[in-house]
Amino acid sequence: MSEQTNPLTEMQGLPAFSKIRPEHVEPAVDDLLAQNRRLVQALLAQPDPFTWDNLVLPLERAEDRLNRAWSPVSHMNSVINTEELRAAYNACLPKLSDYGTEMGQNEGLFRAYKQVLETDKALDAAQRKALEDNLQQFRLSGVDLPPAQKDRFKAISQELSKLANKFSENLLDATNEWSKLIEHESALKGLPQSALDLTRQAAEQNGQTGWLLTLEYPSYLPVMTYADDRELRREVYQAFSTRASDQGPHAGRWDNSEIMDRILELRHEEAQLLGYENFAELSLAMKMAPSTDEVLGFLLDLGMRSRQQAQTELDELKAFAAERFGAAELEAWDLTYYSEKLRQERYAISQEDLKPYFPETQVLPGLFAVVKRLFGMDVREAQQVDAWHPDVRFFEIRDPQGDLRGEFYLDLYARRNKRGGAWMDDCATRFVTADTAQFPVAYLTCNFSPPLGERPALFTHDEVLTLFHEFGHGLHHMLTQIDYPAVAGINGVEWDAVELPSQFLENWCWERAALDLIAGHWETGEPLPEELFQRMNAARNFQSAMQMVRQLEFSLFDFRIHLEYAPSQGGRIYQTLDDVRDQVAVVRPPAFNRFAHGFGHIFAGGYAAGYYSYKWAEVLSADAYALFEEKGIFDPDTGRSFLHNVLEKGGSRPAMELFTAFRGREPQIDALLRHSGIAA
Repeated sequence: MSEQTNPLTEMQGLPAFSKIRPEHVEPAVDDLLAQNRRLVQALLAQPDPFTWDNLVLPLERAEDRLNRAWSPVSHMNSVINTEELRAAYNACLPKLSDYGTEMGQNEGLFRAYKQVLETDKALDAAQRKALEDNLQQFRLSGVDLPPAQKDRFKAISQELSKLANKFSENLLDATNEWSKLIEHESALKGLPQSALDLTRQAAEQNGQTGWLLTLEYPSYLPVMTYADDRELRREVYQAFSTRASDQGPHAGRWDNSEIMDRILELRHEEAQLLGYENFAELSLAMKMAPSTDEVLGFLLDLGMRSRQQAQTELDELKAFAAERFGAAELEAWDLTYYSEKLRQERYAISQEDLKPYFPETQVLPGLFAVVKRLFGMDVREAQQVDAWHPDVRFFEIRDPQGDLRGEFYLDLYARRNKRGGAWMDDCATRFVTADTAQFPVAYLTCNFSPPLGERPALFTHDEVLTLFHEFGHGLHHMLTQIDYPAVAGINGVEWDAVELPSQFLENWCWERAALDLIAGHWETGEPLPEELFQRMNAARNFQSAMQMVRQLEFSLFDFRIHLEYAPSQGGRIYQTLDDVRDQVAVVRPPAFNRFAHGFGHIFAGGYAAGYYSYKWAEVLSADAYALFEEKGIFDPDTGRSFLHNVLEKGGSRPAMELFTAFRGREPQIDALLRHSGIAA
C-alpha cells in the first residue's frame, strides 16, 4: 500500500477516523518505525556536541508522529472493537514493544541524552526535567544490562505487552457474550422505569421482544440495586463476577488465570533484571511514594482508621435487612439491594430520584460553566468532525483571550464492542517549537445510559461524578502550557499524583452553587429542589467506610501480589486476596467470585503496583479542595493558582513541588478523612 493512500501516515491535524481501515494499520506502523530507526542512526552519526535542537527535538518530532498514528488505532480498538481491527492491532504490539525496548537500550542514544543534559547551556527547567526523566527511562529499559540480559528484557517486554492485551480481550469478549432475555416484565419487579426502558431498547436493537439484560454497567447496576427477584440478582452477579475466569456461565472459555500468573512472573523477573527486589519497588521508581514500606504503612493506617466504622455500617445493614425484610443472611448479591433500601429509608433518596435533574443537556453545559468560573476557560462544541461513531461529539477549549488551548472527543454511552469503564486518553500532546504549534487533543470516554427515544440521556449523580473525574484528567492534559511532549499535560507526572486533578474536580458535584449550574429537570428546567439537595448531601457519606475499605482491599491486594511474589510459590493471587481481606475487609464475597480476573487496571492498564495511587492522590485532592472551602468554591485567585501551579505545569516539575507551590505546604490527611466522614 502506498503512503498516499494511508490516512495514518499522511495525517494532518485530527485523525480521519472514517477512512482508517484495519489494512492501513500494519503498513503505517512498519513505515514509521523504519523512518524512526533511520533517523536515530543519522542523528547519532552527526559530530558532537549534541544539543536539544540537533538531537532531542528531531526525535520528539518522530516519536510524536508515531504516537499520533498509533493513538486512533489503539482508541478504536477500545471503542469499536472488531475481529479485523483486533488482528491488525495485535500484529503491531510486538513491533512497538521491540522498538520501545530497542530505543530504551540504545547506549549511544543514552550517552547522547546524558551529554545534552550536562553540556547544553540553553536548557530551561522543563527541558532538564524531560531529559532527567528520559535518562531514568533508559535505565528502566535495561540500557546498563549486559547483552544477554538485554535480550531477555526485550523478550519479557514483548510478552507482557501481548499478555496485557489478551487479558483485555478476554474480559471484553466475556462481557459481550453474556445476556439474558426477560420475556415478562414482572420478572424485573423493583427496577425503575428508566432501567426497564433501557433493557427494552437493548432488546429491540438486538431484534428481540422483551427486556435484554447484559453485563454492561448501565444494565448490571440497576439489577443489583433494585431487582426484587433475589435469584435474578444472584444469576447476574455470578455472571459479572466470574467474567474471563474458570468459574461461572462461561467457565474456562476466556480464562485469564494463566495470563495473570504469567504477568506476575514476568514482572518479577523484569524487576530483578533491573536490580530491584520485586516489581513493587520497580513501580515506585517513577512515583511520589518514597518506599514500599511507606505505601503499605499509608494503606494500613487508613484501614485501621476505617475498619471499625465499616463493620458498624455492615452490622446496621444486616440488622435493617433482617428486621424490615426478614433477610437472615446477606450474600454479595444482596448488599447493594438492601443498601439502597436503607439509604431510601434513612435519607429518602436514591440515584433514580436524582436522574431527572441530571439530563446530559444540562450537565454538560453546567460542567463547562464550572470550568469557566474556576479557570476562565470557554468550552465550545465544534461541528462536522470525523469521528468513530455517530454518538461522538467534539469540543474546543479557549482561554480568556480566545486562544485555543485544547480539543476533545466525547463518547459518553455504553455499547457493544466498547471496553467498559471510563477513561481519558490522549490523541495529541501539546508540542510547540519555533515553527510549529500542536495543541493537545483528548479522548474522553464513558459508559453511561444512552438517550431513550426523544428523551435526553439522564445521568445518575454517580455518573456526573465520573464525568467530572474524567474531565479533570482532560483539563490536566489540555490546559498545559509546557511545550515539550515528554513533560506536557499528564506526561512526566508521577503516576500516584496523576489522579489529583480528576478527584479534585469531583468536589464541585456536591456544592449548591455548582449544582445550580449542573442540575435542572429535563422537562421543566426546574433547579434541584433544596430538600433533595439536603438529602443528597446527608447521604453523601452513607457507607463511606465500607467503600474506603473496599478500595483499600484492591490497593493492598495489587501492591502485595507484586511486592511478595516468589517464583517458587507462583502468583498466589487468591491466597493473597484472602489474606488482605482478613486485614481490612468487612465483606467476604462467595468462593466463586473471581474479581481479580477482571481487574484490568493492574493486569492490562497502567496501575500495576500502583492502584494505591487513587488513595494517595485523594489525600492531595481533598487537601487542595480544602483551600477552596476556606476561600470560596469559585474564588478566582485560588482557581488561577491551581491552574498556574498544577494544571499548566504538567510533568515539568515534581508533583510535590507543584502541590506545595499551590497549597503553601505539604499535603495533610485530615481533609480526606473529613470528606469521607471518617474520624481523624
